[in-house]
Formats: sequence, structure tokens, C-alpha cells
Amino acid sequence: MFDYFSHEKGEKIIQIRLYYALETRYGVLVDIATKVFNNQPVDVTTGYFNGIWQGDACEMIIRSLPLASSPPEILNLTGPETASVRQVAQKFGQLMQKKVTIEGTENGLGYLANTKKAQALFGKPAVTMEKIIEWVAHWVQKGGENIGKPTHFETQDGKY
Repeated sequence: MFDYFSHEKGEKIIQIRLYYALETRYGVLVDIATKVFNNQPVDVTTGYFNGIWQGDACEMIIRSLPLASSPPEILNLTGPETASVRQVAQKFGQLMQKKVTIEGTENGLGYLANTKKAQALFGKPAVTMEKIIEWVAHWVQKGGENIGKPTHFETQDGKY
């Protein structure tokens, strides 16, 4: 609909492709951390992902508003790091002093985006993936609120 009105009526828009906004109550990191904390296996079939702290995502989205155009501008928005599900699970195990059980084998697929354009416009996000992992580990360990909506990041068949 947005594309239609941009092309047909000249409405200025910007398409934001947000790849895994992360925070302490929801997201891929919460899914992985919760599994590690509860001694459940972590499926690494979908082996890689990008993510960005929700605050950084909101800030960059607001800063992108002047880029709205017709035809629409498209902007991939996520952090620059490619995170390995296996390595993230192991980091959570280390931080939470838990044994990590890995299930599956990486098949080379992931949820990744090229963020060169966003980085050129806005620079790197202020909060690193490493810092978010630390925050999430602390939050999960202390029993912080969880939205209870798994991302199903490990799903590759579109059936969530």
C-alpha cells in the first residue's frame, strides 16, 4: 500500500527493513538466553543473525524520516555484527554459569542484512551486541519480565 501511494500519488515514504530489534524482554537473545538458563537445547540450524538495540533502532528510524522520497527509499536497519547462535549461546552459558546444550548443525542460513547504507548515514549503533548480551543475561538471571512471545528465529519453513 505504501509503495502504491508513493508511486501513484507521489507520497514520500521510507521503507525500513528492521532485522531483529533487541531488548531485555523480547527478541532472539531472550529466546537463546532463556533456553540456556532453563537448561534447554539451543537449535543452531539457523546459525546466524543480525540484531540492534531497540533504542538505537528507534533513534535511527527517527533520523531516517528526512530520507522519505517518491519513489520510496529502502533502508536495512540492524547492527553490523553477524552473530553466531552457537557462540551467543556459549556466551550466555559463560555469563550465567550454565552448561549449554546445542542441537542441530548450522546449515549456512541466517537472518542477515547488509547495513552499509545505514552505517554510512548514521554510523554504528551506540550499543554493541556484546553489551546487549550482557544486559539480557543479567535480566534473565534475575527473573526480569519477559513478554512471552518467542521469535521462532530457528524456523526456516515460515510456519511459526
